Amino acid sequence: MNSAIIFGLLIALMLTGMPISIALGLTVLTFLWFLTTVPIEAVALKLFTGIESFEIMAIPFFILAGNFLTHGGVARRMIDFAVSLIGHWHGGLGLAGIVACAMFALVCGSSVATVAAIGAIVLPEMVRHGYPMRFGAGIITVAGSLGILMLPSIPKIVYAVSTNTSIGALFVAGLLPGSLLTAMLCAVTWYLAKKRDYPRMPRANWAETWHAFRESIWGLMLVVIIIGGIYSGLFTATEAAAMAAVYSFFIAVFVYKAITLKDVPRVLLRAANTSAMLLYIITNAVLFSFVLTNENIPSALADWILAQHLGWFGFLLLVNVLLLMAGNFMEPNSIILIMAPILTPAARKLGIDPVHFGIVIDVNMEVGLCHPPVGLNLYVASMIAGMRITELAVAVWPWLVTMLIFLVIVTYWPALTLFLPRLLGMM
Repeated sequence: MNSAIIFGLLIALMLTGMPISIALGLTVLTFLWFLTTVPIEAVALKLFTGIESFEIMAIPFFILAGNFLTHGGVARRMIDFAVSLIGHWHGGLGLAGIVACAMFALVCGSSVATVAAIGAIVLPEMVRHGYPMRFGAGIITVAGSLGILMLPSIPKIVYAVSTNTSIGALFVAGLLPGSLLTAMLCAVTWYLAKKRDYPRMPRANWAETWHAFRESIWGLMLVVIIIGGIYSGLFTATEAAAMAAVYSFFIAVFVYKAITLKDVPRVLLRAANTSAMLLYIITNAVLFSFVLTNENIPSALADWILAQHLGWFGFLLLVNVLLLMAGNFMEPNSIILIMAPILTPAARKLGIDPVHFGIVIDVNMEVGLCHPPVGLNLYVASMIAGMRITELAVAVWPWLVTMLIFLVIVTYWPALTLFLPRLLGMM
């Protein structure tokens, strides 16, 4: 009964159009005030202690790093390097956009930032070379979602904090799935471009490729810093985020000189605004998790799910359906904060590794970013491309279907996710 009241109240508040963060907070306060004996003073205490976590500090640092990388000329150089490698293939500029999204995702941690940074450069170039805008916008909308699957990822951090899972293992676990998704998206793009006879770029010679690589090496070195630092034990995932922010500032201001020192306060303010918004959601979600735990709801739901005898196969199918449905109404971090503490105990009891489960949730969030009504990638790409949402929603279908196939592969092939963390001794 308590579960029905809590979730019924939350859904009712969300249906009014209330922001998810405020809906979570009001649900908690209402439930505690009328239906429990928990002192209301505990709410104030939990608001402070809930985000008093070393791991949560990684979120503002990665957001700051993403802002410096987006405006610091890193995206342009990664695109040039990708074009020099595969621009001469069928659909070369589209393929270069996907590869550039994958490279930018290795250092950014945000899908919206990836779409904005890569799309703003690639889409005008694709149209100038004779590609339909629908084709390019469809590619970048879906490929931008790699931003939360590859190495650093804000949703991964949120999941790790919610479920007490290793952030470093989650970071590395996304590498092989991300590489597979990149290859699958490239294969679909190449097939469609060849079938429709879209233009190809001239083949770059070795000197041009080497020059493009040298120009992009400063951005790509951030991958080495993050993986090398975490694997060697030199610093934790949170400290890696701080290093990424400092390094991104250095290359944006002093190496590529795309940002002047006068621009830095503006970048800091934008990162602070984004961080504050996200941390406010997390704070209220921590309160919500506190109520769930206090009422023993996660454990009770886990026992109920086990009693249905779904097995791990049926459970993962049910999770995918629930998360895909939630993606129609909520943004990724809110879904993870509400669903992960409830579903993870059942996953553990069924023998599903929490790192693998985290990547499955992450891929579901990727899908939600690419379709209406709340797909953030879709809205960012539509603004860049100057297209209507309904038109772009149709344009993404070939790549969105590819991502759904990829979701099935990741869900039922845990070795793909767990191979690298185990190889590196992270779990």
